[in-house]
Amino acid sequence: MKTVYTCFCTDIIHDGHLNIIKEAHKIGKVIVGCLSDEALIRYNKFPTIGQEERIKLYRSIDGVEEVVIQNDMLYDDAITLIQPDYVIHGDNWKEGPEKAIRDHVENLLKAYGGKLVDIPYTYNEKVKKIDMQLREKLAMPEYRRKRLRQLISMTPIVKVMEAHSGLTGLIVEKTVIESSDGKLDQFDAMWISSLCDSTAKGKPDIELVDMTSRFRTIDDIMEVTTKPIIFDGDTGGLTEHFVYTVRSLERMGVSAIIIEDKKGLKKNSLFGTEVKQTQATIEEMSAKISAGKKAQLTDDFMIIARIESLILEKGMEDALERARAFVKAGADGIMIHSRKKDPAEIIEFCDRFRKEDSKTPIVVVPSSFNTITEEELAEHGVNIVIYANQLTRSAFPAMQQTAIDILKYHRAKEVDDRLMPIKQIITLIDEL
Repeated sequence: MKTVYTCFCTDIIHDGHLNIIKEAHKIGKVIVGCLSDEALIRYNKFPTIGQEERIKLYRSIDGVEEVVIQNDMLYDDAITLIQPDYVIHGDNWKEGPEKAIRDHVENLLKAYGGKLVDIPYTYNEKVKKIDMQLREKLAMPEYRRKRLRQLISMTPIVKVMEAHSGLTGLIVEKTVIESSDGKLDQFDAMWISSLCDSTAKGKPDIELVDMTSRFRTIDDIMEVTTKPIIFDGDTGGLTEHFVYTVRSLERMGVSAIIIEDKKGLKKNSLFGTEVKQTQATIEEMSAKISAGKKAQLTDDFMIIARIESLILEKGMEDALERARAFVKAGADGIMIHSRKKDPAEIIEFCDRFRKEDSKTPIVVVPSSFNTITEEELAEHGVNIVIYANQLTRSAFPAMQQTAIDILKYHRAKEVDDRLMPIKQIITLIDEL
């Protein structure tokens, strides 16, 4: 009997999956691969049920004779182990980012005479509704909020990109590329930056934009996306106010807040000692962290302490002392910041902190020290890397130059070649 292999990465079985099993069963023995949780999140799909539950779901389908775990999105492990006569899949992977996977599978099969079967993709109103239900489930607060902790446990490093509007949120949500090793890659989470949020509103970055306004930005982004959100909480404000911020963010489904150990009028950290900045005492910051942890109602939400000692030239020992104290106060992670272009002091901090503490997540924002790669950061114990303002900084010069050129030429023709067609922008936005 011929062996037919297909891989599923769904939490709900619908007509499309059943059709693939039906067509596969006509050819031979059907083996279904269950894409592992770790592989699934790189495949631009986050599971709402664990892989053991998915295995049980796939085994319950009539016509399926065996279910195996597939750990590699490129199918290398499954095809090497099973050597199926056929691999069957919906024809939706013949274009877009998934085409790279299809091409790789086809080459693996050719090596020993196996064949690839593309089944016309099933898309009807019932399937469309199930897809929307899955997406809405991912966007619900109780699922979104816990996802950052899950990502930290499942990925070598969590990649976070800033978003300051619904549209930038969609860019972060939907940008998927074929990486150099032939796999798919994407951002894991979003950073709601106070700098970028203030800038988008035309306001200075001095905590002038109030929390009500900032929460509206979160709502705009959450309404159209599903990825977890890390919120830039600046100093956190007064401790009495901070506890309410924690409760509000937790209720909304935000995964984490990062607060810095400074007080008084907020100044952007990249100014360093060029402007007067007052660092909170260890006791003051620890009390704020402790109060925030006592206020939260779930174990999912994270309070991450941002240490400004290196920015303010207080030295490595001060940074490490604060890290120890903040973890003791209940911080779920430590963000270490630097404005130097050389990542040496960041690496030193990470290495020394990791010798003392192997578990507490480390967060870095490589805006200045931007030559170091994610892989190198992970080797030094970094768990989360935040690209904190690159979308804002790339958009501003492009928009400014367009405005200049239209004024210069008194028409729009000269700028048209560098503009994205409006139809292409609209494709980012899902219709109900």
